[in-house]
Amino acid sequence: MVFDFLQPISESFENYLQTLSNQSLGKKVVFHIQTDFPVLEGVSIAIFTVNEHRGNNKDNEDYSFETFRKKFYGMFPGNWNTSIVDLGTIEAGASIEDTYFVVKSLMTELIKKQIIPVVIGGTQDLTYPMYRAYDNLDQMVNLVSIDNQFDFAKEKSLISNSYLSKIIVEEPNNLFNFSNLGFQTYFNSQEEIDLIEKLYFEAYRLGEVSNNILVAEPVFRDADLVSIDMNSVQSSYSGNFEEFNPNGFTGKEICALTRYAGISDKVTSFGIFNFNPNSHEVVLTAQMLWYFIEGFCFRSNEYPFGTKENYIKYIVPIDDEELIFYKSNKTARWWIEIPFLTNVNNKLKRNTLLPCTHEDYLAACEQEIPERWWKAQRRNIL
Repeated sequence: MVFDFLQPISESFENYLQTLSNQSLGKKVVFHIQTDFPVLEGVSIAIFTVNEHRGNNKDNEDYSFETFRKKFYGMFPGNWNTSIVDLGTIEAGASIEDTYFVVKSLMTELIKKQIIPVVIGGTQDLTYPMYRAYDNLDQMVNLVSIDNQFDFAKEKSLISNSYLSKIIVEEPNNLFNFSNLGFQTYFNSQEEIDLIEKLYFEAYRLGEVSNNILVAEPVFRDADLVSIDMNSVQSSYSGNFEEFNPNGFTGKEICALTRYAGISDKVTSFGIFNFNPNSHEVVLTAQMLWYFIEGFCFRSNEYPFGTKENYIKYIVPIDDEELIFYKSNKTARWWIEIPFLTNVNNKLKRNTLLPCTHEDYLAACEQEIPERWWKAQRRNIL
């Protein structure tokens, strides 16, 4: 059974938990300990760490993730009403493919139980087995990556900066959309940028998101899987001075983005990668996870759409098109309809609602077709 591959928390960390306040997170979470495994019935979020760093072509070190857990579980929860478990750690397998298999299998089991897997640690190529966990779930996948580069690098082996190439090329191809938030142009070749455009994927430059972080909210609202590379954060905020990065998201910005990820009704898996669990980076990583769970606890449950009775419908004629928008009476958020096209091999087998902004509706009223709608139309028939 895949749960047998999980290593429990250490006895020293069990002892640490006894010193915490009864109001702390550490006293609200059920842990995989030496003598007991958490009951998963009724659980909403399952956290586990992965001690796999060969994706960066480095030898694995014996990371315990104990420092991360102390920082995270020493904090206090918000007004949360959700059941959380910590399943422990997946240790590196004999080969990196063995680790991928365990991550994929564990995630598949959790998602089937309607539990959100939260993967902490390791390199970002672990996004690949996270994506593969959806293979047997009969759905297309929308992947959102917070990263300063696209990870299209041409490498013979799967490493942290080339995993996306494998996701795009390998069958079965369940990827409907890939969205990048925070790319920095000088870290990406023009060939990679052109490929994003050719595939009708979405990419938002660091400055674009930093100047108006609200542009990211509809992107997360349409995501199934969210993957965060900690190298997308400024070193002055992340604490990573080993691989110094003077530009990137601030601590406040990356926490706001993770809260958007948590509040999205559609997100069913989440991962934070490329940080040293024995360094100061764990402080911000722990706070990011806190904000993800905070967002989850305030989900509005507007997806999937059972009825459109709680929405106001707007029809905007543009040339030969009729764009159909919906505004939620509950949250005032907006969606635009992607129609089902006859006589075409649609990837989406029915009319679908795409998250958008009020500004997209206002632009449509000025006869401007929203770019996200246009790209979604073309991805649907590729």
